[in-house]
Amino acid sequence: MRKCRKCGAPAVIYMRQHRLALCKEHYLEWFVEQTERTIKRYHMFTRQDRVLVAVSGGKDSLALWDVLWRLGYQADGLYIGLGIDGGIKYSAQSHALSEQFARERGLRLIVVDIPETYGISIPELARRSRRGRGKPCAVCGLVKRHEMNRIAHDMGYNVLATGHNLDDEAAVLFGNVLQWQMGYIVRQGPVLPEAPGLARKVKPLVRFYERETAAYALLRGIQYIYDECPFAEGATSMVHKELLNRLEEERPGAKLQFYVNFLKAKAEGWFRQPEPPALHRCDVCGQPTTAPGMCAFCRTMARAGIDIRQWRVRLENDTEVAPHTKAPTAPTPTTEATEAGGNP
Repeated sequence: MRKCRKCGAPAVIYMRQHRLALCKEHYLEWFVEQTERTIKRYHMFTRQDRVLVAVSGGKDSLALWDVLWRLGYQADGLYIGLGIDGGIKYSAQSHALSEQFARERGLRLIVVDIPETYGISIPELARRSRRGRGKPCAVCGLVKRHEMNRIAHDMGYNVLATGHNLDDEAAVLFGNVLQWQMGYIVRQGPVLPEAPGLARKVKPLVRFYERETAAYALLRGIQYIYDECPFAEGATSMVHKELLNRLEEERPGAKLQFYVNFLKAKAEGWFRQPEPPALHRCDVCGQPTTAPGMCAFCRTMARAGIDIRQWRVRLENDTEVAPHTKAPTAPTPTTEATEAGGNP
């Protein structure tokens, strides 16, 4: 059995790319420290920023929220219910686990239920709008981006944080390089800067492998949904992940080198940064859009026969969007977090 490099106790994890074995105590400590280092390295946010964490009930987003809470950041959660069943009540399970996580820590969770808010589920919206080639993934991403931006803007958050890990980002980069999608390649990174009407988007777990975030969640006793989204099966991103997993098996650290070296090349000017597109206000919802008239979200809703103007009035009068309130609770593992005066 491998021993912890720091204390010699039995190790609970061995990270081949770092040649590092750690016990439970020191792994949890290392994970938090590395997250903080990533936040500072890429200038993601400070303790003066209001951070909205997009949570799905999965291991990555809940692990991220847990770390930010322990570090003392002003971090609230946003859960978006998509109305996905898939025979396993996927949305209901993920919602319940997100609620449980927030309740146990006294954190604020903002809940937006898409079927209740707009009168249609994501699978039905995809079917009626005829977008996505038989799968709702494209519509799902579109709706989540719109709602994250809407809540961040309407409720005064200047940073949106997501739980994307290294496996996610390496797979996206791999897919974009295969097609040489330069527009996407030059935009990819741990931070997407803010723009008028749009919060800064950040990915603090971007240097962790998926198994590392899973290990953190398990060792912290975080209850999360184990099932993948029912529509994920057969997705191109899953194929790319499997190919990268095979490469990683042969060459430990390959994913990390692939992604980090891409970021270095980008920082050194290997990719020409395009001029940011001019932004317009959507004629219907008022959110920023690159095209005059309606944004993609409102066009998709219109194709499905949904009158966004009617629902917008309801949203503006809705005061029940944030069922949880933040309260002081557990101590933090670092002096810095305690001194910050944020979430304890």
